[in-house]
Amino acid sequence: MTAQRQERYGSRLGIALFALLAGFFAALSLDSAAWAATTERVVVNRYSGLAIEGFDPVAYFTESMAAQGLPDFEAREAGAVWRFRNEGNRASFVAHPEIYGPQFGGYDPVDLGRGVTYAGNPRFWVVAGQRLYLFGREENRDAFATEPARFLKDATARWPALERGLAQ
Repeated sequence: MTAQRQERYGSRLGIALFALLAGFFAALSLDSAAWAATTERVVVNRYSGLAIEGFDPVAYFTESMAAQGLPDFEAREAGAVWRFRNEGNRASFVAHPEIYGPQFGGYDPVDLGRGVTYAGNPRFWVVAGQRLYLFGREENRDAFATEPARFLKDATARWPALERGLAQ
């Protein structure tokens, strides 16, 4: 290989490496529906302002399923916009947000027990002790469902300190 070809090959390698690193960091910064803000006291979608990605928190109790809320039935609570399937669910939530809203602001209680604030996914959920819990991963939901008291003990103990570190 001639010296000129070596120089051209070396610069192409540098450009390729730069492009690869730029793509990697761009992919890290992408936001998806599952990646919610984790600096808020209630998990919200940073673009839409919707809590729990627009799922109806009351439907977990009344219909035993994760159901999308409608823009026609919204309420503001704790700095977030909540959506509901109907006016009855909206009224129930407004009267008792502490009951129907996800516990720990929608953060995964298994990860809270480890000292980490990880946003829960509204598709991975459990109602235990008449309270709604959201999980970031299916494995966490399954582990929690087998022994909720153990995980709640750790999460409840760590939540006050973690909550203080979150934005108001």
